[in-house]
Amino acid sequence: MSKTLFAAAAASLLLAGAASAQTAPAPTEDHAHDEHHAAHPTIDSPIEALVNDPATKAVLEKHLPGMDKHPAYGQFKGMTLRQVAPYSQGNITDEKIAAIDADLKALPAA
Repeated sequence: MSKTLFAAAAASLLLAGAASAQTAPAPTEDHAHDEHHAAHPTIDSPIEALVNDPATKAVLEKHLPGMDKHPAYGQFKGMTLRQVAPYSQGNITDEKIAAIDADLKALPAA
């Protein structure tokens, strides 16, 4: 099974029952604060990097609880949230990604 198909299946299983999709404008690529938060993973980091940093894991848990506990985590952990979103049946929305991004940017520098 290709990585994409498996990721799609994993994402849909992982996110079943999450909040229904909401329409929001696509987030802009604003990396002006990346240097300030260089020590923490960003929204563009793989999910595994977000899970491995205690501060960013707390943000991920707030918005998408239990992601690292999913049986297929090993198959999608190298993907970003934006890469997994199209396969999430609307559970990872642009709005949710923007909220996670805002919380990540609000973290104090490590």
